[in-house]
Amino acid sequence: MFPERLKALRKGRHLTLAELAAELNKIDGDNLTERPNSGPQIGSWERGINTPSYLEVLKLARFFRVTLDFLVGNKYAVRDLSDLFAMNTELSMEGHILTGNEREAVYGLIKSYLRGKYPLEVPDNGEDESEVTLPLR
Repeated sequence: MFPERLKALRKGRHLTLAELAAELNKIDGDNLTERPNSGPQIGSWERGINTPSYLEVLKLARFFRVTLDFLVGNKYAVRDLSDLFAMNTELSMEGHILTGNEREAVYGLIKSYLRGKYPLEVPDNGEDESEVTLPLR
């Protein structure tokens, strides 16, 4: 799973193997540099020939802004999208951090799309549907 995720993340950023190696070599936080990365080295990780060290995986996770769990293929529990939008964490897309109004708009678009695609089912309570009662104010 790791090789596929690494390749997908790299291609998603439109980076060559050499470009990703150069970016990883710039990461200096917490003394994470064991030795310089190279394009062929990363290519061997993507093909599953070699396995990176923990420190190299940590550098990849930091660069791509993903969790170690995601990189190594651990599955996540299903999370309701409403909860994600309600959490007090920053959400971003393509490098842009969403404002409160943008979060609300995106959530509304997703909710509208899903309600259109999967209409709420009204339970059949056995009553005759030919009669409609409207509330009076």
